[in-house]
Amino acid sequence: MKKVTVSGKTIEEAVESGLEKLDATMDMIEYHVIEEPQKALFGLLGGKPAVVEVKVKPDPIKEALLFLRDTIDKMGVSASVETEERDEGMFLNITGSEIGVLIGKRGQTLDSLQYLVNLVANRQSENYVRIYLDAEGYRARRKEALVTLAERLSDKALRTGREVRLEPMSAHERKIIHTALQDVKGVSTFSDGQEPHRRIVVVPK
Repeated sequence: MKKVTVSGKTIEEAVESGLEKLDATMDMIEYHVIEEPQKALFGLLGGKPAVVEVKVKPDPIKEALLFLRDTIDKMGVSASVETEERDEGMFLNITGSEIGVLIGKRGQTLDSLQYLVNLVANRQSENYVRIYLDAEGYRARRKEALVTLAERLSDKALRTGREVRLEPMSAHERKIIHTALQDVKGVSTFSDGQEPHRRIVVVPK
């Protein structure tokens, strides 16, 4: 974190000096007054300037990017990361030649990286920032596959008249299944079991 200790006749003047040294604007920094200014006695002796510590606030997205790129390097994977802001939050999109290592079985490694990235991004941030990780469009492909699976198993539940239990899934993937089937007539869904073995059950009405 970049910080400087500066002085000035007033606190405001000291802060302005800090902004100039850090090449920052007021919304980018926070400051701590070390010493209040003291006026000189009769305008002659004993005057003291204000002393202020000025530091740049951590940028959660930059923190996340640094952590993710460093982690990818340590995993021995050659990949690049680009940011994309969407309505639901900030996406970090990973592209590279050995992307399967970062995705893992059913996206488990990608989900774990996403969890860690959010921890790093928000450890010093005043306002929570939601960050999503994607790799070569994996999220969209997985969602499409889950919706297709949901439709197929709801048909099976209706055809057999018996409940159908899916494999254990993350909360995010279970939400996709619930959403896909919420308007399908004749079936309902609920989650059963404890994490990390919690699964969807499709029930014919």
